[in-house]
Parts: sequence; structure tokens; C-alpha cells
Amino acid sequence: MQEQQNPEERDPKVEVKPTGWKRWLNYQSVVKQVPFFLFLAMLAVLYIYNGHYADKMIRNINRTAKEVKELKYEYINVKSELMFQSKPSELIKAVEPLGLKELVQAPVVLKASGE
Repeated sequence: MQEQQNPEERDPKVEVKPTGWKRWLNYQSVVKQVPFFLFLAMLAVLYIYNGHYADKMIRNINRTAKEVKELKYEYINVKSELMFQSKPSELIKAVEPLGLKELVQAPVVLKASGE
């Protein structure tokens, strides 16, 4: 009759190697993978930073576009006011309080005596 061996009485030189997923979870393999995990963590931080930076840039672009639009409206408004005030009838109204009047007769041309 064969005697059954107690697990504690087995030969200590024989090592049972883990297979499958247990092989990847032992201490040595986890320690080997630490630089890779740090690299992945750094990539995740950069990815998050890039997303926040892109959002910030989009907000700045939208703010600048709004300012440009407002300045364009202001430019058009000032230009139309200038055109209105440059009309001859408006110029006459503007200089009348200064005592200036529109010429009724043609201007006199002065000629030099040496010609």
C-alpha cells in the first residue's frame, strides 16, 4: 500500500510555479512593472492637463471673438457718425456759432505781379 505524503513532508527543493494570472501578481513582477505604472500615471496627468488647457484656450478664443465683434460694431457706428457730421449741411450747422458763414460768391484768386 502506498503511503500518502503529507504536504509538509514534500521535497523542499521542488518549487511549484504559479501559472496564469498568479504569475503576474507575485511581488517581483509587480516591482518590475512600477516604472511602467508611473509612466501610465504621468500620461494620465498629461491627458487631463491637455483637456483643461484646450478648454481654457477655447474660452479665450470665444472671449476675443466677442471683443472683436463689439469693436467692429463700434467702428461702424463711429464711421457712420463721422460721415453724417461731414455732410455740408451739418458742417454749416456746426460752424454757425463761430460766426462763419457759407460763401455766396466765388472765391477771389490773387495773382502775383511778377507773372
